Amino acid sequence: MQLELDTIESIGAQLVAISPQLSDQSLSLQKKENLKFHILSDVGNRISRDFGLVFTLPEILRPVYANFGIDLPAANGDDSFELPVPATYVIDQNRNIVLDFVEINHTLRLEPSKIIETLKKL
Repeated sequence: MQLELDTIESIGAQLVAISPQLSDQSLSLQKKENLKFHILSDVGNRISRDFGLVFTLPEILRPVYANFGIDLPAANGDDSFELPVPATYVIDQNRNIVLDFVEINHTLRLEPSKIIETLKKL
């Protein structure tokens, strides 16, 4: 991950994550995982909602999350149980989305090489 991040930064780009967590929660995660990129707080999923990326965690899964120690209401600052669909966007300097990847299956992510390849073409 660090190699890809270094490459992204050497191209002159930045990696930014957006999370529905409260800013204190995001900051704690950033420190705990020693993340070298910014995590912006999207409390209430306002930005995710604008992109059509919000879903409500079904009632049946809420106890499963709780059993894993995931307290969504505490982390997100509300009791909506809303989460964003994982998405990756490459946005150029003119604020145009030049690459997007949206996948409901949170285990599938865009390959960093695709991001880097796109950035190099800008």
